Amino acid sequence: MSVLTPIPLQRTMIVVDIEGSTLRNNTATAVLRHDLYELFEAALLECDITEKLRDPFTDRGDGLMAFVHAVDQAPKTLMVNRFIPVLTRLLGEHGLKRPERKFRIRAAMHAGDVHFDLRGPFGEDVTLTTRLVDAPELKVALRRTTAPLVLAVSEQFHHSVIRHGYEGIDEDRFERSIELDIGGRSTTGWVQLPETRAPGKPIPLRDRVSQRTRTAARFPVRTPLPRRLRRDVPEERDTNGNDPAAERRISS
Repeated sequence: MSVLTPIPLQRTMIVVDIEGSTLRNNTATAVLRHDLYELFEAALLECDITEKLRDPFTDRGDGLMAFVHAVDQAPKTLMVNRFIPVLTRLLGEHGLKRPERKFRIRAAMHAGDVHFDLRGPFGEDVTLTTRLVDAPELKVALRRTTAPLVLAVSEQFHHSVIRHGYEGIDEDRFERSIELDIGGRSTTGWVQLPETRAPGKPIPLRDRVSQRTRTAARFPVRTPLPRRLRRDVPEERDTNGNDPAAERRISS
């Protein structure tokens, strides 16, 4: 955008960063930057997210940041259950075809308010997203897996999207493991654990139910039986040994 926006604009923010970029020389980094942009845009287009539905990419040297418009054609759920899997697949295929140019990335996602001026995007939500992708906990998560991508989402994004178990989103794969302090305010982030299903296999409905719900189903709350139907409780008797309940039933 060419002018300062006087009001914040709603965007879904995705930022990615190449693993170990500082260990490569400038020539190698240039090649990986080219490949990253190509794969990232290809993943967006495969999800029908065209340039009309997003702002221009913001370059981060060894990564990039995208801002997807808050429109019906690009819901937040789409970014998790389609875009991230597609980008992960493209990264894997790229590594198999060009092993000498194989690379892995960290990704972070958040939805919130963004301001734009002549120099680019800014705002608290932009800062939060970039802090998530640079979190040490996310770097450790990537080192602990062979997957080409690991994803972190903000606490707000998890609350509004992940925890509801929408189609293709497995809540149980997310673990709250990132702690951030931004401007003296503490917040957390959730890291998506590696996929254990076969690639492309749909998530059954029963698996999309949260672990808390499944636990509750195993230990249901039972409504107690009326006293007169319970065998473990002696019948009530008055001082003369009569059954008041029986008398009430007869009188009615």
